[in-house]
Amino acid sequence: MRHVKGKTVVITGASKGIGAASARVLAGLGARVVLAARSGDALLALAEETGGIAAPCDVSDFAQVQAVMERAGDVDVLVNNAGLIDPIALLADSDPTAWGRVVDVNIKGVYHGLRAVLPGMVARGSGTVINISSGAATSALEGWSHYCATKAAVLSLTRVADNEVRGSGVRVMGLSPGTVATDMQREIAASGINPVSQLSWDAHIPPDWVGQAIAVLMGPEGNAWCGQDFSLKTEAGRNIVGLPPL
Repeated sequence: MRHVKGKTVVITGASKGIGAASARVLAGLGARVVLAARSGDALLALAEETGGIAAPCDVSDFAQVQAVMERAGDVDVLVNNAGLIDPIALLADSDPTAWGRVVDVNIKGVYHGLRAVLPGMVARGSGTVINISSGAATSALEGWSHYCATKAAVLSLTRVADNEVRGSGVRVMGLSPGTVATDMQREIAASGINPVSQLSWDAHIPPDWVGQAIAVLMGPEGNAWCGQDFSLKTEAGRNIVGLPPL
């Protein structure tokens, strides 16, 4: 993992869950982590723990995202991780304002990150963007209209961005981790809607496995996954990262 050491990695949604666990993994491997999230206190504590930079940010606001990237300096890796699934509801029961907020974070947040870092990466001829994806990108799960639609959009953004920057030295890829033992899974379980809510807690992978996958994709192994989602739900994917088999 020598390719991780000294790299500047911006992680959105970094205050908890996948984002926080990934920050710990990457900082432990020597990366300079820039932690972007709305949660101020949790962010400050994580920055102190990892030696990283706390950068309070609402990813739905492009000006705030751009300010984070400017503060970070030359960004080697952007992990577009910030995402929402709550409130889970059937379409007929859904709240339009809450549904729209998920769109603002899950789609616009990823776009804002791409828009903010790609010009500098292309100018330097190097850089990696990893968009945290989901099996929901290609599935239809009741109660998850907002999440399925937005993750499908993220996969499209990954494909378009790769199409635009491929050959420039910049790589854009997705990472689909499967179900992860985070607060989001507690929200899903509490909803009682669709089969995912019925999974036992031990069916979910630990969030630091996602951080390990990010570290691997930062290196040459990531070249094969540009413009598509790398999955931890396959034996091949887990073998590449060095994780236990399914």
